[in-house]
Amino acid sequence: MTYQDFKKAVSIFELGEKANFTQIRDRHRKHVKAHHPDRAKGSDLEAIREINCAYEILKEYCNGYQFCFSEEEFLEQTPAERLKRQFGWDPVWGGKSESQED
Repeated sequence: MTYQDFKKAVSIFELGEKANFTQIRDRHRKHVKAHHPDRAKGSDLEAIREINCAYEILKEYCNGYQFCFSEEEFLEQTPAERLKRQFGWDPVWGGKSESQED
């Protein structure tokens, strides 16, 4: 896989800078349904081949991705926990500081 292949796959699936695998899978299904001969009147088998190829490239990239398990990345991926830590002490949020919790 080249970077150009990867960027083309991202473009075909209309992905932003970040996406999770569920979003990629859902976009694949949506695009295949739009071009499938049983569902679309103007089906395009070449488009389905291109969509499936893009999906394989994105799957390969995701399967080889190395996840980061640092606290910073965890807080980036779970904004509720980040906000709780940042504002949990504030009475408006109804929280307590970690030192006040049991």
